[in-house]
Amino acid sequence: MGEFFLPSDIAEIADRLGDTTQAFDNKTILLCGGRGFLGRYFAEVFMYLNKHVLETPCEVIVLDNLITASKDDPVIEDRPHYEFVKHNIVERFTYEKPINFIIQVAGIASPFYYKMYPLETLEVATLGTKNLLDLAKEHRATLLFFSSSEIYGDPDPAYVPTPESYRGNVYCLGPRACYDESKRMGETLCRVYKDQFGVVSKIVRPFNVYGPGMREGDYRVLPNFASRIVAKRPLQVYGSGNQTRTFSYITDAMVGFIKVLVNGRPGEAYNIGNSEPEISVLDLVKEIEEVLGSKLEVSRIEYPDTYPADEPKRRCPDITKVRLQLGYEPMISLQEGLRRFFDWAMANYIGEAQPF
Repeated sequence: MGEFFLPSDIAEIADRLGDTTQAFDNKTILLCGGRGFLGRYFAEVFMYLNKHVLETPCEVIVLDNLITASKDDPVIEDRPHYEFVKHNIVERFTYEKPINFIIQVAGIASPFYYKMYPLETLEVATLGTKNLLDLAKEHRATLLFFSSSEIYGDPDPAYVPTPESYRGNVYCLGPRACYDESKRMGETLCRVYKDQFGVVSKIVRPFNVYGPGMREGDYRVLPNFASRIVAKRPLQVYGSGNQTRTFSYITDAMVGFIKVLVNGRPGEAYNIGNSEPEISVLDLVKEIEEVLGSKLEVSRIEYPDTYPADEPKRRCPDITKVRLQLGYEPMISLQEGLRRFFDWAMANYIGEAQPF
């Protein structure tokens, strides 16, 4: 397997952030979940900044318990200003030197995996986040918590696109509750620590982020499709295929995450995603056909037992808040994002998705 990212994407993220990146000059960043999809992008961006942008490098300490990490991940522990520690944040972590930023992106985000590991999913977003908030309190560090668009549940159509003020439609005993409810509790913890202890905690709610580096065994829609295309097998569409989503390419999402980390308001949540186009899974197949220039065979199937039921019918963010407060604007069209992802996936996937 080659690099999990496109070097031009990392450079694009840094360039679009401009002077925002100076917040990391000579700082120490604790990156929790740093071997996951988003965590690896954070690490690459910081390594790029150290090499090309920052006068004094930042130090990056990566924590991950590797519960869902791929054996094919590139070995990157030997780079300067980068330290990897195998650690489960459900257990307290201590660090003697100062920490300036804590990025809490540790979690189990794929429905396939959080059905496999429900208790671990609950613990990392609640106990793990509380441990990191205690650490942020001790070091007077800024903490960024990764919540999820799933906290809105299956939103009332009157609230699609969904603003941050929508309170959600989530069933606490449902098959997705270990993920949904633990993320909601993680947000509450961030707000409590901000109000009670003055911890500078900020929250992002990502909406369907995709791009190079998504593992073939991730079991979300685009890796699923790409794997089956490589294998020359029909695409599997769960249910009716009429459920709708918007998709956020990784460079857009990373710019949004880092803008919130540096300039977001403490104790507040920000939707990070793309507000358009809202597209059904069946129409997504048509977009992929256009990108690849070939017709794809589709097979509709019932949801497998390994995939939790109660999938939201629609998921589309209102990003007015982050636009107005932080000047965030998605720039990568769905067609361009799909082209970049499939160019990478066709060169890196083997057509046999395996969970480990």
